[in-house]
Amino acid sequence: MHRNKFRIALLAGISLTLAACASKKEEVAAVQAPPTSARPEAPAAAAPVAPVASTGIPAGSQEDLRNKAGTDTVLFAYDSYELDGEARAVLARHAEWLKANPSVRVTLEGHCDERGTREYNLALGERRANSAKNFLAAQGVAVDRLSTISYGKERPAVAGTDEASFAQNRRAVTMVMGR
Repeated sequence: MHRNKFRIALLAGISLTLAACASKKEEVAAVQAPPTSARPEAPAAAAPVAPVASTGIPAGSQEDLRNKAGTDTVLFAYDSYELDGEARAVLARHAEWLKANPSVRVTLEGHCDERGTREYNLALGERRANSAKNFLAAQGVAVDRLSTISYGKERPAVAGTDEASFAQNRRAVTMVMGR
């Protein structure tokens, strides 16, 4: 009988401790830092809001790029970083979009399918990203607005081990990084 009372008391203590921790967390979140100066500060300026197109899509956003250019992705042939005619046409639309949004910076991501070693695919992904970057620069987009990264085979767009899946994973993606 003494053991049962001890267990009940122990469980009650644990329950109270957990309840106190939960309410303490809420109290901490509600507390604001005291002002650092005696002078009242001017109200913070509102963050600039991107104009919203008639479609409801914020101008200069990833969604805006996809909407205006049709896609944010170009595909490559197996073991290649050469831009075919379709890829050049997509990137030409990206260049026009970037010219219309001069404050936007982008990162060109290079990707590969799962075949090959990690090191080989990282190098191939880098060449794919650089092909896209060089094309955009040749179209008049300032190089300081363009960066590259290779993910190799680490971020497949499509799961699968068939040629259709591999074809979707051999790509360069233009990712909007902000203004």
